[in-house]
Amino acid sequence: MFVHPHIDPVAVSIGPLDVHWYGLMYLLSFLLGWGMGIVRTKQPHVDWNRDEVGDFLFYVVLGVVLGGRIGYMLFYQPGMLVSDPLQLFYIWQGGMSFHGGLLGVLFASGWFARRTGRGFWDITDFVAPIVPIGLFFGRIANFINGELIGRVTDVPWAMVYPMVDNAPRHPSELYEAGLEGLLLFAILWLFAMRPRPRMAVSGMFLLGYGCLRFFAEFFRQPDAFLGFVAFDWMTMGQVLCTPMIVAGIILLALAYRGRERATT
Repeated sequence: MFVHPHIDPVAVSIGPLDVHWYGLMYLLSFLLGWGMGIVRTKQPHVDWNRDEVGDFLFYVVLGVVLGGRIGYMLFYQPGMLVSDPLQLFYIWQGGMSFHGGLLGVLFASGWFARRTGRGFWDITDFVAPIVPIGLFFGRIANFINGELIGRVTDVPWAMVYPMVDNAPRHPSELYEAGLEGLLLFAILWLFAMRPRPRMAVSGMFLLGYGCLRFFAEFFRQPDAFLGFVAFDWMTMGQVLCTPMIVAGIILLALAYRGRERATT
């Protein structure tokens, strides 16, 4: 059994300014994502250049931050949003939704497509293999903050979170970092190394993330203010992942039925 190290969520203080680990993880995600985007441009079947990657990064940052926060308030804290709408802007207090961030990135991709003349699916196929980098560091930030903890268990690697209680729990943040971050990155990166039909990489991302997150949710403690939201066993995360899985299957089926080749 292990004990959570209870790391100070503030990484460094510069005068009155507190720099949180959560913010640093976001910054690191964007920087590494930009770097891996540059690597993607060097693949012979990818018709992107480094300037376009830098331009698109601006849209992605807006999509992730705004979509993630708005999605969290709508999906997980609608009552708080109604009672105190200003909570929407309190990003430093935590509370970001991946599914909201995904919708934000999709919106940003559509905006970028409109501005540049690129196809929407060409953009999402390009960025999909890079997204798990951000997911990995986001889950590491969750672990540092001791949030989104796991369910009580008796496995040998169980972890006690003293700031919560003394019960041994699954370190679910690390599970998700490994599944949604490292494993999904490996799957998508290898899949996208060869030319694929348009929409195929996007579909693989939706299917892969949806399945891995759905599985990981069985080890994660449901949010106290929500509990199980369907069938007395499904969490909000699983409910939101279900349409992702369906959409991923549909995109893959359409991609390989049409066999329309594209640079991804």
